[in-house]
Amino acid sequence: MAATQSPSKAPAKRPARSSAKKKTGSRSGRKTARAASKPADAIKLLKDDHKEVKGWFKQYEDLEDDAEKQALADKICLALTVHTQIEDEIFYPAVREAIDDDDLLDEAEVEHSSAKQLIAEIQSMKAGDNLFDAKVKVLGEYVSHHVEEEESEMFPESRDSDLDLKALGAELAARKAELMKQTIQ
Repeated sequence: MAATQSPSKAPAKRPARSSAKKKTGSRSGRKTARAASKPADAIKLLKDDHKEVKGWFKQYEDLEDDAEKQALADKICLALTVHTQIEDEIFYPAVREAIDDDDLLDEAEVEHSSAKQLIAEIQSMKAGDNLFDAKVKVLGEYVSHHVEEEESEMFPESRDSDLDLKALGAELAARKAELMKQTIQ
């Protein structure tokens, strides 16, 4: 598991975001080409993470084999650890500077803290242990609530701000790749 690193300094001010959008080629090659040539904006990257993890929680509900549960719980915990770290280090400081809603960001940070505690508890256990399934389920409920608040409140406020979401997305993607690489080694 990646060690928690000290948060990076957020830039003083981000340039205004561009409103121009381009359409790319065929649907089949578009995703790969886009990922290689230009990163998604910050909100799209974070929403994609949300969607992926929500799907894994749904898959977990249908599992009965402890080995499969353990593998999926490990995958969920890793993804959430990396996701919360890039939000804490990069996204939240930038958003805090760009919008006037400290309460929303304070709540998000507290929710991250609660999720991190539950992740640590899950990682100290094994599938089949007493309360393992319950802890994974509650983590899923925490994440679902957190995602709803981010996507319905924080993300729209961020889009309406002067944040350069494309540049922020590139920064998030690079840090995410770095953290994933560290955890695989």
